[in-house]
Amino acid sequence: MRIRKKYQQLEKLHHKKVWTTEEDMLAFSSDIGALSRLVMTAEGRWVHDGDVRAKLKDKMAECLWWTLVLSERLNIDISKAFTQFIDKRDADLK
Repeated sequence: MRIRKKYQQLEKLHHKKVWTTEEDMLAFSSDIGALSRLVMTAEGRWVHDGDVRAKLKDKMAECLWWTLVLSERLNIDISKAFTQFIDKRDADLK
């Protein structure tokens, strides 16, 4: 959240207010699209210049970061939600 707060300072400087939760989600969606292209590149189905592995790692980390940002903004305990999700899937697959 420390990094998100720094971005919010830039948003205030350039746009007079911070992004809404919906705008955060839109940015996340854009990053998911970029991640999709990088996965396609890693699998030989898309052409991309540069160090694909490094960019893939960065974009995956960024998408995880957006998930954490959104969980904070939506007041969701993501650790608890993840554990419940995994436990339920595990039980369903027995």
